Amino acid sequence: MQNDFLISTHGQGLYEFTDDLRRWLASGGGEQGSGLKAGSGAKYGVLTLFVRHTSCSLLIQENADPDVQRDLRAFFRRLVPPSNDPSMSYLRHTYEGVDDMPAHIKAAMMPVSLTIPVRDGVLALGTWQGVYLFEHRDAPHQRQVVAHLSL
Repeated sequence: MQNDFLISTHGQGLYEFTDDLRRWLASGGGEQGSGLKAGSGAKYGVLTLFVRHTSCSLLIQENADPDVQRDLRAFFRRLVPPSNDPSMSYLRHTYEGVDDMPAHIKAAMMPVSLTIPVRDGVLALGTWQGVYLFEHRDAPHQRQVVAHLSL
């Protein structure tokens, strides 16, 4: 059973979509014609997520304190600054903007897929864990995350 999630971003940051995943699982984890009736719920399995882009990534992170997200953004910006920073003068792929190659570097360092157990019809996440798309570009984007539920 598969589904595509479209996540609209408006610049660099973490975009939580845990509730979208929960609603999908509660509806049966399938699309129309998948063989599951709405509300049947997938009880046990593994949810695999994959982002179909090269300048963003996926992350399971704390969803209670927004300072965690701010600190993560600040850390990665310090670790991989924009290409117009003097420390990044070695970069060649710069024609798509000062954030483009740094976004590819960040995405290469972070996961583009996640695996989450599904137990009793719900994501087996910890109390403070949420599922995020980590946007590494400055401009707005429509990001696609493919979800595959294996029962």
